[in-house]
Amino acid sequence: QRQLLEFGGGLVQAGGSLRLSCRAPRMILSVFSATTMAWYRQGPGKEREFVADITSGRITNYAGSVEGRFTISRDNSKRAVYLQMDSLNSEDTGVYYCNTEAYGQTWWGQGTQVTVSS
Repeated sequence: QRQLLEFGGGLVQAGGSLRLSCRAPRMILSVFSATTMAWYRQGPGKEREFVADITSGRITNYAGSVEGRFTISRDNSKRAVYLQMDSLNSEDTGVYYCNTEAYGQTWWGQGTQVTVSS
């Protein structure tokens, strides 16, 4: 069963920080290590949008709106990917989803809510 589990969302004041985690407990380690892992988000009344991704070689890519504020990283031994979010603002409010392509399928987590109060 495809399964990505996100953790770490919550309520934070503008200017604050949060660290999101995503785990892939049912993915074989070798497969996890070889896949690109990504974060997406969906704000209230908005389409789901790309936030950041990290390749198997740890090359990172960010949406312009989060560049310089967010940092994506991974720990293959834990089958985990992280999103460190700093200098948060109200535009960062939304549900954050973990994503990957593995075993010929697209995987999505259930999402974790991030709310930034101004």
